[in-house]
Amino acid sequence: MLIFSFVFGVLSSVPTLEHPNYLGKLAEIEMQVLVAIFFQAAMAIVYVLITVLFYPIVKKYNKSLAVGYFAFRIIGAGFLFVGIGSLLLLLGLSQSFVAASQANSLYFEIIAELLRQGRDILNHIGMILPWSIGGLILYFCLYKIRLVPMWLSIWGIIGYTLSLVSTFLLMLNIIALMNPVYFILNAPVALCELLLAIYLIVRGFNPIEITCNENGDKI
Repeated sequence: MLIFSFVFGVLSSVPTLEHPNYLGKLAEIEMQVLVAIFFQAAMAIVYVLITVLFYPIVKKYNKSLAVGYFAFRIIGAGFLFVGIGSLLLLLGLSQSFVAASQANSLYFEIIAELLRQGRDILNHIGMILPWSIGGLILYFCLYKIRLVPMWLSIWGIIGYTLSLVSTFLLMLNIIALMNPVYFILNAPVALCELLLAIYLIVRGFNPIEITCNENGDKI
């Protein structure tokens, strides 16, 4: 599921949105946009499945943290579904823009830019912020119950912390979405998730049943 989330995330991107004349070009690549919408929906579904599968593991350590983890991650996945609507609206607006006269171009461009910025906010702030908080809870619990190597849990905690930092910098307009700093801050958590996926495929969780109380003490 973690690997699928990476693949679907790449396939859900629409690089044309970064083009200066994106409003006119979206209608020309309608099928590519529809494919991106499909994979964004698939990514959101995978995120929900990942949340559901990890929930019992977090609950094993602390029920309250498990509820917080589940809530934050479902909220994050929900923003992905909402982001689909903005992309569909952009596609429809592009088609109307192509069919309309040049006299109304400014009207279309203003609305399109608002939708594009709204989509960026939904995908890179609305989704990333709660998802990263949920990730911090997950890796903290994995660290406490020792189901994966300690270094991987610590890496996840640091990675999601950096991801939160990048999100706040983006919210405050200190960095832009396409700024290299944004990608550098998010790279550690992406690599950590990939390593976690590989670890689970190769080794799986520790087969020894570990029961912890809410303070993390082994019983």
